[in-house]
Amino acid sequence: MSVLIKEEDFIQSIADGIQFISYYHPVDYIRHLARAYEREESPAARDAMAQILTNSRMCAEGKRPLCQDTGIVNVFLKVGMGVRFDTKRTLQELCDEGVRRGYLNPDNPLRASVLDDPLFARKNTRDNTPCILHVELVPGDKVDVQLASKGGGSENKSKFAMLNPSDSLVDWVLKTVPTMGAGWCPPGMLGIGVGGTAEKAMLMAKQSLMEDIDMYELLARGPQNKLEELRIELYEKVNALGIGAQGLGGLTTVLDVKINTFPTHAASKPVAMIPNCAATRHAHFELDGSGPARLDPPSLSEWPEVHWAPDYNKSKQVDLNTLTKEEVASWKPGQTLLLSGKMLTGRDAAHKRIQDMLAKGEPLPVDFTNRVIYYVGPVDPVRDEVVGPAGPTTATRMDKFTDMMLEQTGLIAMIGKSERGPVAIESIKKHGSAYLMAVGGAAYLVSKAIRGAKVLGFADLGMEAIYEFDVKDMPVTVAVDAQGTSVHTTGPKEWQARIGKIPVAAA
Repeated sequence: MSVLIKEEDFIQSIADGIQFISYYHPVDYIRHLARAYEREESPAARDAMAQILTNSRMCAEGKRPLCQDTGIVNVFLKVGMGVRFDTKRTLQELCDEGVRRGYLNPDNPLRASVLDDPLFARKNTRDNTPCILHVELVPGDKVDVQLASKGGGSENKSKFAMLNPSDSLVDWVLKTVPTMGAGWCPPGMLGIGVGGTAEKAMLMAKQSLMEDIDMYELLARGPQNKLEELRIELYEKVNALGIGAQGLGGLTTVLDVKINTFPTHAASKPVAMIPNCAATRHAHFELDGSGPARLDPPSLSEWPEVHWAPDYNKSKQVDLNTLTKEEVASWKPGQTLLLSGKMLTGRDAAHKRIQDMLAKGEPLPVDFTNRVIYYVGPVDPVRDEVVGPAGPTTATRMDKFTDMMLEQTGLIAMIGKSERGPVAIESIKKHGSAYLMAVGGAAYLVSKAIRGAKVLGFADLGMEAIYEFDVKDMPVTVAVDAQGTSVHTTGPKEWQARIGKIPVAAA
């Protein structure tokens, strides 16, 4: 006798799952991050982890997104061959309706980030559809569902290579991870797929990220096969790179390394690697025809007693309303600041439009003179919020616009996530500017520092519009100073030398 899955039960389960993973970290992630926080010796990395853990608890309590980038949805279905669906829709249409309902939930609306045309119009679909669906037919009479929201910062760091059969996977990983920078918001995990064909390796890497983080347990009991030995080797050697939380240097870059393999051609060794960020979001449930899935929330006792708050003794308070280039030039690499006053926002689409307007000699909708810009695309507010979760986006995407902004608009500083590239650093040095880093993975915590928000330009761009935020004690770190010194270079180099397991490359 076959099992009947009702259309409404399937759609509602997807919608409920999306809401659930938007504000609950998996318990295995919390436990491993808490252990990493306890043993961390780098003050900068420890502070970043404290913000991530505090943000995580706040989101669990407030049921608001862990990160402003609420991701593109990945759905992995294993459909039992004894299952029938009471629907006239395709599985893609069912999943998309669940995504639509989940993202437009009025109690916790999630940021729509999906564009309908990757090449030309790049117009936002406004409901985060379509999702990325993978379906496998299996024996049985249930539907197994794995659901994940994958943010752009980590997805953009996906790597693939066709290695020679004799090439070392470990060597490739250790060479490749440093090229990923910190835009994937470590500490997280690495998913690796080896074998099959190019697309099979990428799929295995992505699927491995759905597995529970269990490195602590694996280290405690010891490896039982060669694959587990390899996981431990990669875990230890990647952490010995010293990249650390948010790329600031420290003991923990990855909490776990997962590896999936598949038979491959004798001439081939396809290898894929995909990182999962600090906003690790996935859920696993089954549908058996008895109704929608039920996801049980984790107990708040799972979170460590970590409550980040501004440190007025260690951090310099900065008034953005009276900020000058001279004060910006006085900031030191690694210095922590608490920003108060009014800042502007803008990211990819806004920068491209500014570039086009300047090229045509058209006036800009806002005056950037002596202002600071925050690279952010916030979540819409609910209830008494002035803005939803509003963490930083990856700053390197704005590198090609940096000289234009500093040269032509009067901008004097920028805020974003992770490192800057050499082109941006050279421009920062030339103009005596500075780049400040906010913690990726602490979006709800950061939003609590925002006391006012209004759109000043490019309203049609939605979350990519230019806002003016009025902030109070927003925490940032000086990541690139006016002399061009980057803590994303100095920090990992220092900690790699301290850990001492990998030779430090000559400067």
